[in-house]
Amino acid sequence: MPLAKTQKNELVKTYRQHEKDTGSPEVQIALLTERIKDLTEHLRTAGHDNASRRGLLQMVGQRRRLLAYLHRRSPERYQEVIGRLGLRR
Repeated sequence: MPLAKTQKNELVKTYRQHEKDTGSPEVQIALLTERIKDLTEHLRTAGHDNASRRGLLQMVGQRRRLLAYLHRRSPERYQEVIGRLGLRR
């Protein structure tokens, strides 16, 4: 399920690097994390929804690759993002 427009805008405002930033790794990771949380809750009730489970695994993999990229480029920004999102790594 896609994020509501207001929820997405709030996440972008929170994690952006500058005024017009919508695609930095921090923003992408935050958006993916929110979608992963929503889909995880859905799968708690719909255990046999294998199509959604596959999508969840793809999103987790994409987030992992973005985190690895951010860690290579800027370890300080990486630490800040995982701290703010409450991710363990």
